[in-house]
Amino acid sequence: MNKLVQTIQNIFKIEELRKRILTTVLILIVVRIGAFITLPGVNMELLEASKGGDANNLFGLFDLFVGGAFSNAAIFALGIMPYITTSIIFQLAGVVVPEIQKMQKEGEEGRRKLNQWTRCAAVAIAALQGWGVSIRMINMEVNGLPVVPEAGLLFQITTIFLLAAGTIFLMWLGEQITERGIGNGISLIIMIGIIARLPGSAFQEFNQVFLLGERPWPIEIVILAILVAVIAGVIYITQGARRIPVQYAKRQVGRKVFGGTTQYIPLRVNTAGVMPIIFAQSLLFIPSTVASFFPESEWLHQIAAYFSERSMVYALIYGVMVVLFTYFYTAIIFNPREIAENMRKQGGFIPGIRPGTQTSDYIENILTKITLPGSLFLALVAVMPTFAINLLGVTGSFASFFGGTSLLIMIGVALDTLQQIESYLLMRHYDGFMKSGKIKGRVGVGR
Repeated sequence: MNKLVQTIQNIFKIEELRKRILTTVLILIVVRIGAFITLPGVNMELLEASKGGDANNLFGLFDLFVGGAFSNAAIFALGIMPYITTSIIFQLAGVVVPEIQKMQKEGEEGRRKLNQWTRCAAVAIAALQGWGVSIRMINMEVNGLPVVPEAGLLFQITTIFLLAAGTIFLMWLGEQITERGIGNGISLIIMIGIIARLPGSAFQEFNQVFLLGERPWPIEIVILAILVAVIAGVIYITQGARRIPVQYAKRQVGRKVFGGTTQYIPLRVNTAGVMPIIFAQSLLFIPSTVASFFPESEWLHQIAAYFSERSMVYALIYGVMVVLFTYFYTAIIFNPREIAENMRKQGGFIPGIRPGTQTSDYIENILTKITLPGSLFLALVAVMPTFAINLLGVTGSFASFFGGTSLLIMIGVALDTLQQIESYLLMRHYDGFMKSGKIKGRVGVGR
C-alpha cells in the first residue's frame, strides 16, 4: 500500500506527466457534459419517461458505448462510434481492396493518408446516422404525445448538423488526448462512457441488498469476490502471450556489424480483443431490435424473448458465435505470411525452422493453438452477465460489469493507460506500479 501511495506521489512530481493527466481529465469532463446537452426541440419530460425500453437491443448497445448520450438525445448521441465503425470497415477492406492494403504498408505516410480517409468517411456516416436518429425521435411517442412536438424539416436538418458536429468534435478531443494527454484518446472516450454507468448500477445493487433486503449481505460479499476473480482472469488473459524467438544473422555494413541478436514475436492469447463480442452481440440484438419496431406483433416478441440476456439459449448461441468470430477476426488482422516475409527480408529466422513457407505455417499453427483457449475464455466472459443475472440474482445494469464488452474495454484501456504512465515514471528513474517495473499494456480499442 505504501508503494502505491509513493508511486502516485511520484506521478505528480513529474511536471509533464501531471499536465498530461490534468489535460486528459478536463477533456473527459467536457465529454461527459456534452452527453447531457439535449438536442433542441425535444421534450425532456417525455424523453425521460421513454427511457429503459432499449436495454436489450442494438440501441441499448449503442447507448452503452456513448455513455447514455443516445438515450439522452444529446449532441454527443452518436459519440465516437461513426469513427470506430469507419475504422473497422477500412481494416476489413484492407484484406480485399488493394489500394487500402497498399496504404497500410506505406508506413507513416500511408497511415496518415488512410486516417484522413477514415475521418472523411466518418463524417458521412455520422450525417447518415444523424438522419436516422432524427427520424426515430420524430416517431417516438409517450402516452400518445410526441417526444418532438414540432417535428419538421428544420428539426431534421438541425439534428443532422449537431450530431455530425458532435462526432467531429469528439474525434478532435480524442486526438488532443492522444497528443497532449495520456493514453489513447478514442479508447478513453469510450471507457469513460462505460464507467459513467457504474455509480448508478452500484447504487441499484446496494438498494437491492441493504435497503430492500432481497439478498443477504454475506451473499453479496461472495458476488463481489466473484467479480474480482473475473477481473483478475481477464487481466491475466489480456496480457497473456506466447513469445516466439527470432534470431537475426550478423551482417557487416561498412565498419559496423548489425544483427546477431535474438528478439521475440509476442502472439497474444486474445489477439482479437473485444471485437468478437461486439460482432456477436450486434447480431443477437437484431431480433429484439426488429421487435421494438412492431410492438403489436406477439410472435416477434416471443422470438425476441429467446434472444434476451436472461435466456440461456441466448448465452449458448452467444458463446458459440464469440468463438467463431474470434478465429475470424484473428485471421483478418494477423497475417503469418506477411510476418514471415518481413522476417526473411530482414535476415531473421526462427531457430530450427526454415524461412518462408515453413515459418508462416509454424506461426499459423501456434496462433491457432493459443487462439482456442483465448476464444473459449472470451466466450465465458461474454456470457458471465447472463449467469450473474440468472444464478446470482444481480441487477441487469450491474451484471454488465461482470463480463462482456464493458469489462474488456475498461481493462484493456486501463492497462494501456497504465503502461504509458509507467513509461514516464521509468524515464524519470521512479519505480512503477509493479515490482518488475513493467506493465504489459494492450493496443487501444479505438485503434
